[in-house]
Amino acid sequence: DEAVQKIRGPKGTKVKLEIVRDKKQPLDFTITREDIKIPSVKYKILNGNIGYLQITTFSDDTTELVNKAVAEFKSKNVKGIIVDVRSNPGGLLESSVDVASQWLKPGETVLQEKRGNTVIKTYTATGNDQLAGIPTVVLIDKGSASASEILTGALKDNGDAYVIGEKSYGKGVVQQLINFNDGGQLKVTVASWFRPNGQNINKKGITPDKVVKITPADAQADNDTQLQAAQSYLQTKIAQ
Repeated sequence: DEAVQKIRGPKGTKVKLEIVRDKKQPLDFTITREDIKIPSVKYKILNGNIGYLQITTFSDDTTELVNKAVAEFKSKNVKGIIVDVRSNPGGLLESSVDVASQWLKPGETVLQEKRGNTVIKTYTATGNDQLAGIPTVVLIDKGSASASEILTGALKDNGDAYVIGEKSYGKGVVQQLINFNDGGQLKVTVASWFRPNGQNINKKGITPDKVVKITPADAQADNDTQLQAAQSYLQTKIAQ
């Protein structure tokens, strides 16, 4: 934290960094501070016919980037889709609804927000559904939470995706901060999220249709067994 505070500063100003490489002579670099934006979505074509869509977080650029990915997938006539939300902690609820709407028919339920047993709001697909009918796999792991689980549950429960990986985190509550005059704060849970099938996400997570784990040895060898399982599943579906 101390280093970060010294490095950060107003946009356009400069900071001098001393870098040591391989324990050799230090090198000095002068860096101009700028706003850094990391795209929330990456996409590519695998094996010539599978669209791979990785969403690292649901932010204000997610919907636009997913739209671009879908346009390319459609132009390349992909036969299957992999949606990778592993280690995605969540983000904007509206973005996850927009992404789910690429598969769901207009009016299909994405999630319900409840307070107790009372439904406060129902979020439904917005009517894009350009990927409807294309075999789809969602990859999740224990780091997939919140908006990632909303997307996964919506596609799984509506029959639009097969889920592979490990059980997700289980974050499905709406929380509100109440400020006090002495500077203290109280965080209160005011509502919970429920999947289209009626299950509460919180502390339960989503269990994949097929559990596939990445062992430490796999990780060290850069062997993505979950991605391989998704590709194998889709190739089988495409061949049918």
